[in-house]
Amino acid sequence: MWLNVSNEELPAKEQLPFWAELVSRELAPLTLSGASAAEDFPARASVLDLGSVRVAAFDTPPGHIKRTRVDIQRADPGTYQLTFVSGSPLWVSQQRQDSGLVLDDMVLFDISYPFEGAVPDKGRHAQVVIVQLPREELPLPLDKVHRLLAQPLSARTGMGAILARFMTTLDTYGPDCDPRDLSRLGSTVLDLAGACLAQCLGAYDDLPAETRQQAVLARVNAFIDHNLGDPDLGPSGIAEHHHISVRSLHTLFQQQGETVAASIRRRRLERCYADLTDRRLQRHSISAIAARWGFLRPADFSRAFRAAYGVAPREFRKSALRIRAKAQ
Repeated sequence: MWLNVSNEELPAKEQLPFWAELVSRELAPLTLSGASAAEDFPARASVLDLGSVRVAAFDTPPGHIKRTRVDIQRADPGTYQLTFVSGSPLWVSQQRQDSGLVLDDMVLFDISYPFEGAVPDKGRHAQVVIVQLPREELPLPLDKVHRLLAQPLSARTGMGAILARFMTTLDTYGPDCDPRDLSRLGSTVLDLAGACLAQCLGAYDDLPAETRQQAVLARVNAFIDHNLGDPDLGPSGIAEHHHISVRSLHTLFQQQGETVAASIRRRRLERCYADLTDRRLQRHSISAIAARWGFLRPADFSRAFRAAYGVAPREFRKSALRIRAKAQ
């Protein structure tokens, strides 16, 4: 379910052949070449299986990739590759469409058709996160999706921003999940990707009701995370912002197994927990940290923290900072 690999320990002349074979195995058969005459090609990758969905994160030097009809005949997994690009720009060309240079945004290509692409900047590595989506499981017609191939897709606003944030945290936190959680994450990725692509196509209403519902839940969760410091954050304001009823909001949260209020409280406590262990914040009072995340009454925060973690905030902070100091 989890692969984490690097070629940096190999001799320089072996790095590119090793990496080309790895990429062909984990994505699909293709040709990979370096962008310079240098022998070395240091790269890293992590791959996470989420049921029928896979997430692959690559840190790679400049290079060129190409997948031909011969490669497709060798193996065709039948997947779309939705790719978020950071660090250095990437371009992709497929089906007579060209993305131009894509950076801090996404680009889509279909592994069942020939394509080529490159990271042309010889000075920087690119960090790409690729979500491999089974074509038959994405709830959108093939002809409509193909309009988006090799086109830059915004990861800065709306569903694109939510999806990109989700994609870029999966390889960090996903390995800690059990198999059932990973399968649920795969379903969530499919729903978010479907909603994002449908939004780009202006075909949101074509999505199944369940997919639209999951997309709304994702937007709500992102809104909550962004506004945890607002002490007035609550169901009525959240519902109003998303143009749904409070009853509909509570129905959405039944899927997560906790109420809206409980979810807000848990997330606030998690942020406080992290800040109380941060040595850079040790000059900040506990009440200031609590207020930063929406707990205006120190007594209320102390009770909630003790109920969640079994220890008072002050005792927890002393212990956590002492352990960190010893570790350093």
